[in-house]
Amino acid sequence: MLDFAIFAVTFVIVLVGAVLYLYPSSRRASGIPGLNPTDEKDGNLQDIVNKGSLHEFLVGLHQDFGSVASFWFGRQAVVSLGSVDQLQQHVNPNRSTDSFETMLKSLLGYQSGMEGGASEAVMRKKVYEAAINNMLKENFPVVLQMVEELVEKWRSIPEAQHTPLCAHLLGLAMKTVTQLALGERFRDETQVLSFHRNHEAIWSEIGKGYLDGSLDKSSSRKAHYEKALSAMEAELLSVSRERKADRKLMVFLDHLLQSSLTERQVMEDCMVFCLAGSVITANLCIWALHFLSTSEDVQDKVYQELQEVLGSDPVSLDKIPELRYCQQVLEETVRTAKLTPVAARLQEVEGKVDQHVIPKETLVVYALGVVLQDCNTWTDPYRFDPERFEDESARKSFCLLGFSGNQSCPELRMAYTVATVLLATLVRRLKLQRLGGHVLDVRSELVSSPKDETWISVSRRSSQRN
Repeated sequence: MLDFAIFAVTFVIVLVGAVLYLYPSSRRASGIPGLNPTDEKDGNLQDIVNKGSLHEFLVGLHQDFGSVASFWFGRQAVVSLGSVDQLQQHVNPNRSTDSFETMLKSLLGYQSGMEGGASEAVMRKKVYEAAINNMLKENFPVVLQMVEELVEKWRSIPEAQHTPLCAHLLGLAMKTVTQLALGERFRDETQVLSFHRNHEAIWSEIGKGYLDGSLDKSSSRKAHYEKALSAMEAELLSVSRERKADRKLMVFLDHLLQSSLTERQVMEDCMVFCLAGSVITANLCIWALHFLSTSEDVQDKVYQELQEVLGSDPVSLDKIPELRYCQQVLEETVRTAKLTPVAARLQEVEGKVDQHVIPKETLVVYALGVVLQDCNTWTDPYRFDPERFEDESARKSFCLLGFSGNQSCPELRMAYTVATVLLATLVRRLKLQRLGGHVLDVRSELVSSPKDETWISVSRRSSQRN
């Protein structure tokens, strides 16, 4: 199941490969200090593989060559930025596009609208983000219901029985995202299970075999992937046509249908949202509850804030901004777990960072995992410490990196909402404890979801025992 986790070892390499595929960069060396290619054809690819992940490769690269460093991806020169100061200097002239969305659509073979230029890209981005914002406002009770069902299930589990975080929270994310995105049809568990199977088949192949072409070398794997992709596309088109004629609540799909997007574009944007939204939501929730299970003090502070702000009332959308400590917990979860260790942008015009000139059409990698655990930016960077975000400078750095505020991706903003509802509902009723001897080392963890199933134990809070 967890092969399907977002930002796994191969997947972060895929991001770079996809952007390079879409935007072939200059083959000139940038003159920026860094590694020479170890192979004429593959560049430093084998060095990345030997390190285990692109993140770990970038950690070593910046340790050896400083905060602005270069390496070779195939025959393409790549520049990596590994500190807040350098990222702040880098002006991205391609703000109208989203590198993650572009990468995902490329891997899925989606090209509609990509040739329409910057104005169409801006329009689609605005429609997409507005659809997510309106979806949350109009369907917030659905989020409450999904979380309430999970918490009640956990309350019914005997305290001696252990709870699998990944399985339960992946299920929560799948059910919530499908209902918010596609509507009432996905109240049916069989529909959600079918969606999950296709989702997993698609996502696992996106994260495997892109670089080495292994998908094309295995007819059975390719057939399985193409069957799952066709099945999900057909399902999304079917739901789209069905909802044109009959809808109750306005979900994500409905807002896209009200725009000027074509049927194909609506399907593609739904695919991107469902693929990315499910795993980002699941991973944020998994890591947040894991960290809470290791810190009773943090749990108690969350509980106190919930009592002060909400009392016995359920959380509401307008109350979420008042839950400042809960937000700090989620932000620190993203930071400590390196939920997104790498991003990439194309240098469309010549730019400069410090004294270094970045040539036009060079891929610039944002080594976010390096920056998120940089001791010059974060005190004791490997420690889970939500209080660090009481500091204005920490909040500004986090916002600059794209993990909060208006610069954060819309799928992450949705994940924050679902995770806040989860904390607000669960922590007031239950206490989480990690199992003895089961600790994830965030210093060496290479993926943004635990490699194996993570088990915790839950017990009712004293006021909930009767």
